[in-house]
Amino acid sequence: MGNVIASSIPPLSDHQSSSSSNSSNNPYIPPTALPDDLLASFDSKKSLNNPGTIEELHRKCKDVFPVPFDGVKAIINKMLSNHFQISHNIAMNSASNGYRFGATYIGTKQISQSEAYPLFFGEIDPSGNLNSRIIHLVGDRTKVNLMAQFQNSKCVVQQLNADYFGPDYTASIALGNVDPVRNSGLMIASYLQNITNKFSIGTELVIQHSPEVSYSVLALVGRYTSPDNYIVSGNLSNHSVQMCFYRKTNQFSQVGVQLETNLAELDSSASFGYQIDLPKSNFVFRGFLDTNWNVGGVFEKKLLPLPLTLMFSGLINHVKSQTRVGLGLFVG
Repeated sequence: MGNVIASSIPPLSDHQSSSSSNSSNNPYIPPTALPDDLLASFDSKKSLNNPGTIEELHRKCKDVFPVPFDGVKAIINKMLSNHFQISHNIAMNSASNGYRFGATYIGTKQISQSEAYPLFFGEIDPSGNLNSRIIHLVGDRTKVNLMAQFQNSKCVVQQLNADYFGPDYTASIALGNVDPVRNSGLMIASYLQNITNKFSIGTELVIQHSPEVSYSVLALVGRYTSPDNYIVSGNLSNHSVQMCFYRKTNQFSQVGVQLETNLAELDSSASFGYQIDLPKSNFVFRGFLDTNWNVGGVFEKKLLPLPLTLMFSGLINHVKSQTRVGLGLFVG
């Protein structure tokens, strides 16, 4: 992304003009010479990092919050090679009961120690319902993500994402459930720019079209990352406002606060989440409470030296007198 900087150099004073014309030891400095502070700003501009995608704008805050579940679930992962792994997912709860088999292939294009492409993922249940995803890095800067969901031998969900990662910006576009026959589909275009290494701003445009209804939403987003271990992010549209605050209080704990306001319905909700890590005890706890009187948490304990992680989940709503309790086991 190009940046145009206009600079005006003030004219020489009478003293400077006379001294430069009368003394050969002090040559005239041309007005194209830039001051040191402006050169320093150019150097800092060159060192700007990529801000990531708008989807990751609130990720630090959201990762603090738990994802409560009820019933019993077990997830078993097995690495068959450096590039291929399989998974077994068993769940018994009030929403769904059943078994799902998954397979993942990781390609040979190594980007980092934990990132390689292409990535193929698929998960299927005994009824033949399939979730699939393909992620690939085209060149060095463009990532393509294709997702599809099949039920009863029909493709019910499809989505194509493309992200271009510039030196200090990210441009993204997503197309979902595009059907030329029914003249319907969803498009999301976004742009996020690093102004400094601490501050990012951007915009996102959502367009939904169908024979029944069509609408568009334009949102402005921003994020400030402080060197004092806290992050403030938010997005504003003509329909809603969302603000997030994240802070790493010390090496063992993190907190996050979310505020969401629906401008159309004049309704707001807030939630507070926290995470506690005890590495020596192989223990992680995430908890939250919100203004809808929900209180919940998820406890995770690694049972070393075995490759097992035990999970307990609890969620209670005091007003509705509802309680959900879950037990999970992760192997691999």
